[in-house]
Parts: sequence; C-alpha cells; structure tokens
Amino acid sequence: MAYPALETSRLLLKPIELDDAHAIQQLLPRWEVVRLLYKGIPWPYPPTGAHDFLKQIVLPNIAKGKLWAWSLRTHEHPDQLIGIIELYRSSHQNRSFWLAPEWQGHGYMTEAVEAVTVYWFEMLEFERLVSQNAVLNKGPARISKRTGMRLIGHSHGDFLEGDNLATEIWEITRSEWKKRASKRSWS
Repeated sequence: MAYPALETSRLLLKPIELDDAHAIQQLLPRWEVVRLLYKGIPWPYPPTGAHDFLKQIVLPNIAKGKLWAWSLRTHEHPDQLIGIIELYRSSHQNRSFWLAPEWQGHGYMTEAVEAVTVYWFEMLEFERLVSQNAVLNKGPARISKRTGMRLIGHSHGDFLEGDNLATEIWEITRSEWKKRASKRSWS
C-alpha cells in the first residue's frame, strides 16, 4: 500500500523501506534510545534486528494498511536517517517514534508529529489519535501536549527498563485537531 513522503520546513519524512535497516541498526540499539520503548523490542538488540523487524513486521503491516512508517531526515542531510515515526491502525495506540539522542532537543520530532497528524486526520480520515508513553519518558509527553493532545488517563506497560511502569494516555479528536489547526492558520 503506497503512501506519500511528507515534508516540513526542516525535515523529509520518507516512507520506510528495507534499505533503511542498516541506518536503523546503527542508531536504535542504544540503551538511551530503547530503554523506554515497549518490551517487544529484543534486548540486547540482535545484529539483524532492524532488517528482521522491517521485513517480518513493518513492511507486511504497511502492505495490509495497518501501519504507516517514515524515516526522518533533515533537508541538510537527506541521506542520513535520524529517527522513525509510525502511525498504527489500533484502538489503544496510534503513534510512536524515536529519535537519535544527538538530534533531540531541536524540535524535529514536534515537526514530524505535526506532519503525520495532518496525514492521520486529512488523508486517512480517522476520528481520533491516541498515543501512550511511559511517565518516565518526558519527551513524548511534552510533544503530545505541545501538539494539542489531552491527557485522558493512566495505565501500566512493560518496557525494556522495567515491567508494569506507569504510562500516560493522550488523545486528540479530529474536531479538536481541526479547531486547533484553524486557530494556528490565523496566528
């Protein structure tokens, strides 16, 4: 199932492909990147982890229309993958992302989140977007808040850092997003 590349003022979001496995394999298997990701990621990360994950999980789910995933790259370095952002057709989690630590703190992920949120509501026409993060993971919570999401609940999840960690559940509805988008276009 084909879906488009997206672009922000500083980023290129390219649909993920198997050729991205090498770059992902170089960036992802670092504790500071994976420690607060859900426990489904094998740890220690195997040498073929990125290739196997893309080939066995990501690309088949993209083909089924259950997942949309983009590699993040800056305009200045379009050949250098710096992170990943994904959207899921699911009732409890619709978005996840990670960004290499050396690229954090510059607003790149907020730009990427805004771009995929537009895609979620305008192109895919879903009625709500839900995201979850470990309470310990303050970055995604800040991004969710900054991009108009509301904290709607708490739960617990199993992460590489530990089992049964407190999580936050964030949501934005299509109508809330439209209202926010209309206000932003006038400011």
